[in-house]
Amino acid sequence: MERVSVNDMRDKEVINICDGKRLGYIYDVEINVVTGCVVSIVVLFDCRIFGFGKCEELVIPWDRISCFGADAVLVNVGVDIYERLGCNGKGGKNGK
Repeated sequence: MERVSVNDMRDKEVINICDGKRLGYIYDVEINVVTGCVVSIVVLFDCRIFGFGKCEELVIPWDRISCFGADAVLVNVGVDIYERLGCNGKGGKNGK
């Protein structure tokens, strides 16, 4: 079984495989204290335009993670996530 520390996870960029957009970096993890398992990752999602606005916390359930790579985490969260966050199709770091 492969292991990864929370510090190592924070260095990985999160990418949505539905559209290839960069969502940001892992900010935090949520753990089920009864089972000791990670249930989700939290990404600070930057949907600001020209530096105005705020970053939103995007909670991604563990079962939506497709792959942990050396430099990135691939997730499958669908493109509707941008509308729910109020980003109007602009998503990810610097709108990319």
